Amino acid sequence: MKQLPEILKRTLVASSRFFNIETVSLKFSNGQQREFERMQGFNQGAVLIVPFYDKDTLLLIREYGAGTHSYGLGFPKGLIDKGESPEIAANRELKEEVGFGAARLQHLKTVTMAPSYFSSEMHLFMAFDLYPEKLKGDEPEALEVIKWPLNKIDELLARDDFQEARSISALLLAIKTLK
Repeated sequence: MKQLPEILKRTLVASSRFFNIETVSLKFSNGQQREFERMQGFNQGAVLIVPFYDKDTLLLIREYGAGTHSYGLGFPKGLIDKGESPEIAANRELKEEVGFGAARLQHLKTVTMAPSYFSSEMHLFMAFDLYPEKLKGDEPEALEVIKWPLNKIDELLARDDFQEARSISALLLAIKTLK
C-alpha cells in the first residue's frame, strides 16, 4: 500500500454550521509538495435508504435540492445524529421522510462522495418489511412519496429528475443484490 502524504500544515479557510474548509499542505513520499482544499464535516456521516414497499415496489421521494435549485426524485437520506448507529439513523430517516419504519435493514455499501475534497461517508441500505410510523423531520415542506414499480427501473433511470448519483448508485447496488 502507498504511504500517505505527510501533512505539513492545516489552515482553516472558512467555516459554516455543516463543515470547515481548510487548506492542507502535503508532502508526498516522492518529495513533491502540494496544497489541497478540503471540507471537513462535523457530522457522523449520512445514510440513504432504498425502501421496498413490497417485493415489487420501491418508495421514492420528491425533494427540493438547494444546490441545483430544483426538485428531484431520490431515496430518503439524512445525517447520522450523534450517538446513533447508521442502522438507527436509517430507520429514523425512513420514518421522518416516508412515514414508514423498517423491520429489516440490509447494508449495501458505505460510499464516499468526492473524496478529493470532502471527508463524508454515506451508508447505503435497503429496507424491507415496512410498517407505518411517522416521525417529525426537519424538512421545510412535506415530501412527496412516490411508489415506483421495480419492473420500470429503466424508466426511472431515464428520467431527468432522477439524477442524484448516490440514489442511482444505491438503486443499482440494490438491483444487483436482489438477483
